[in-house]
Amino acid sequence: MLDEFLTQIVKPVVWLKLALSLLVAYAIYRFGRTLIRLLEPHVNHRLLQGVKWLWLLFVAVCWVAVATHAAYLPSVPLFFDLGQDIFNGLRASAGQFLVIVALSLIGWNLVGALSRRIVPDDDFTRRTVRIQTLKGVVESTLKVLIVIVTLIGALQTLGVNAAGLLAGVSVLGIAVGFGAQSLVKDVFTGFFILLEDQYGVGDVITVNTGQLSGTVEKLNLRITALRALDGTVHIVPNGQISTVSVSSKDWSRVVAAVDVTYNANINQALKVLEAVSNELYNDPEWKPFFLDKPEVQGVTQLAPDGVTIRALFKVQPKSQYAVGREFNRRIKIAMDQALIEIPSPQRALSFGAAPLEIKLVRGDRPPGSASTAPVSPAAPATEMTAHDRQNAPVKPTLTRDPEAGEIQS
Repeated sequence: MLDEFLTQIVKPVVWLKLALSLLVAYAIYRFGRTLIRLLEPHVNHRLLQGVKWLWLLFVAVCWVAVATHAAYLPSVPLFFDLGQDIFNGLRASAGQFLVIVALSLIGWNLVGALSRRIVPDDDFTRRTVRIQTLKGVVESTLKVLIVIVTLIGALQTLGVNAAGLLAGVSVLGIAVGFGAQSLVKDVFTGFFILLEDQYGVGDVITVNTGQLSGTVEKLNLRITALRALDGTVHIVPNGQISTVSVSSKDWSRVVAAVDVTYNANINQALKVLEAVSNELYNDPEWKPFFLDKPEVQGVTQLAPDGVTIRALFKVQPKSQYAVGREFNRRIKIAMDQALIEIPSPQRALSFGAAPLEIKLVRGDRPPGSASTAPVSPAAPATEMTAHDRQNAPVKPTLTRDPEAGEIQS
């Protein structure tokens, strides 16, 4: 028997048969394990473990028998005859159907396992965006192909003419295509979105310059799913997207604008703006977000309520929200320390042409009672200068801010 085995094992065709039989055996084993897993809620745990071991032993014995027949070792009559019977059974319709379903299950699990191993970098870059986007699209496309091939193969084993069926499906597909032009438009638009890398999973976009805005959570050939700031998910068909405003592509910009009153010293206000901008740029905690030095533009508007001064920060994509929030905190403290007033809404009250009579009444207070004199809301200058603007009590997060006109709950 050993000489016969050594003679057969050197043949390449024997190795090919053994590899194919091992693949089919593993596919059938995984298919059986999937069916056994369905029994877990209804069967005792110890009994279920016994069933799993019996199934493993059964598949192993069957593979040894098939391998003995594939290597053509008639000197082992028990396994050789059993392998021939199993091989003949697999060539029948029921056996072919079982093998096709088992192999499709292996392909389905393999696609899922490979997609999970593709982990993009933690940094937000265009490469990360494309990997996240193409990962979901390729996985769903491959799974659809597996289902189609499995269905055609299974029908073929059951005696259905697949060629005639495909011709009928093609005619039906053309008829459906005329009636479902919006679906075809969605798929073509989604294809070009992916091809041109217009946006991807993780980008912050605004659709059709309207009220739908959010982070792209899912993108495939048919739809784009946006997660709004309040957690609402907006599902937008790709065919209905005419314009897209992307807030996180390549780089972003912080428009650091602040208003001061007309009574303020504008030159001093500009010096404070420049000092805060450079201070934020040189801070070791915030400098990695900057792509260039701050650009102080100066006075940009003479508004009815105040004078607008502005600086621009070129920063990493999706970091403009946190940088802008930190700038707002620091500029408020800096303006207070410089005694530069930021305008607030003013209201004028009219009591008519008649004179307003005010009567002051002094009441007696019991001894030892607390004073009821009002406390001035304005903090003294010494208290303002005590604020530490370089160390925030609460660190801003990278969570985005709502876009203008965005739907909010």
